[in-house]
Formats: sequence, C-alpha cells, structure tokens
Amino acid sequence: MDSGSVALIAIIVVALLLVGMIVLAVRIVPQWAKLVVYRWGQTGPQLVKNPGLRFLIPFADKGYQVDLREQFIEVPRQTAITKDNAPLAVDFLIYWKIVDPLMSQINVANFAGALQGIAATSLRSVIGDIPLDDVLSQREKINETLRLKLDEVTERWGGKVTTVEIREILPPPAVQEAMNRQLSAERTRRAVITESEGTRQATINVAEGDKQSAILRAEGDRQAAILRAQGFSNALKTIFEAAQGIDQKTMALQYLDALKALGAGPATKFVIPMEFTQLIGPIGAMVKSGMKGPDEKA
Repeated sequence: MDSGSVALIAIIVVALLLVGMIVLAVRIVPQWAKLVVYRWGQTGPQLVKNPGLRFLIPFADKGYQVDLREQFIEVPRQTAITKDNAPLAVDFLIYWKIVDPLMSQINVANFAGALQGIAATSLRSVIGDIPLDDVLSQREKINETLRLKLDEVTERWGGKVTTVEIREILPPPAVQEAMNRQLSAERTRRAVITESEGTRQATINVAEGDKQSAILRAEGDRQAAILRAQGFSNALKTIFEAAQGIDQKTMALQYLDALKALGAGPATKFVIPMEFTQLIGPIGAMVKSGMKGPDEKA
C-alpha cells in the first residue's frame, strides 16, 4: 500500500472514532426525565442531570434515563380472606411516579415489579383486618389504607404511590346469592314503606281537607246566625220606634177595627181584653165631643 492509501485509512479510522465518541458523549434528556450518570461505576447527587443537551465522558460515564411521569401497574386478581373468614377475589390498579431518580437507581432493581409484589402482600393484610360487609361498603377507605401502606415502602425506593383503585371485588357464589336475596328484600321493604307513606300522606290530606271544610262551614253558619240576629234586632228596633209614635187614640181606633172584624164573624161570644175597658172613657169622650155643636161648651 502506498502512503496515500494508508493516510486515507487513518483518516477514516479517526473519523469513526470521533463519531463514536460523540455518540457516547452526547445525551439529549427529554423534559419528563432525568439522567443518572455513573462515573467509573459510582454516582451521586451531582451526577443527576436535568433535561436538555448533556455531555458525558466517553468510556468513563454511563447514563441511565429515569422517567418521572406518573405510571400505573395492574395487580392481577388476588385472593384475600376477610376478618370473618370470607374469601374474596380482588384486582386493582396502582398509580405511581419516581420522585428521586438517584434512589430509584441504587435502592431497587425493578421498581414496578417490587411495587406489584408488595401490593399483593399489603392487600391481604388490609382485607384481613376488615369484615366482609365493610369490605364491600368501604372501598374508598381500603384504597386510602393501601395507598398509605405502599407509599411507606416505596419512599425508600425514591417513588411515590399517588392513587390505588380497587376495580372489582368478587365474593364467593354463596355469598353473592345471599347478597342478592338481601338486596331484593331491601327493595321490597322500601317499596312497602314508600306505598304506606303515600297512603298515610293521602289520609292526612283528606283529613286536613275535611277539617278545613268543617271550619269553613262553621264559620259560614256563625256569620249567618250573626246576620239573622242583626236583622231580628233591627226589626225589633224598628217596631219599637214605631210603637213609641202610637198614641192612645190610635190604639182605640185599632181596637174598634178589631171589634168590627169580630162582629162580622159568625161567633156569638167574644173575649174582650181588660185593656179595652180602659179605652171606653176616651172613646166616649171623643164621640161626645163630636156630637156637640160648635157653640156648645164641653
């Protein structure tokens, strides 16, 4: 080979080495991650790189990108025994994220796998302290208890459990059948209560209507009685006022008219009141005065 060929090969080798070193040295860290760098096998807080363009020392540094986004794992269906010895099949989701990239690299080999294993154990522990009825009715409380237990464990791994959600709880077939019967009985009881409550309210409404009607009728009768009494009182007052204007002569004339009417009847016996005798004197005087002439003196 001539010197020109050797020089060309040398240039190509150097270029390839430079490209390789650039590939090993340059890292682009995305916004949702951080880069944990091991230098000669060791790392520390100062070797945790933020997002952006980062440079490493070729052959000396080795970088691991840590995802800081919230993630989830699905825990397969687990069998747990309640406090009252009822077996349950439970499956749930765990949402978690890395908050300390350095601890997640040096304290645990597989964060997601370790979290799934400790979740299954914690579930059996939590369910074992709760009766069956409470497990079925206090799902939110169980979720929070599980989250706190898992968060205590994952804290030393640099992670944080944000949410635990139980998706399904399956009791044994016998328990499920008993629950269905209880639910049916409860619905029947509520229907009976609703119906009786409607009947009671209807009865109350009818009684209230009758009461109001009786009150109105009594009020009407009272007003009518008052009006009748007032009319009778007014009539008596009118009669009394008219009677006060009648003098003795008018009464005598009324008696004469009465005697005339009696005389026209077929009766042969008459009952004359005592008051009539008291009017004879004035009537006689009236007749006598009428028979005297104008020149005669009384």
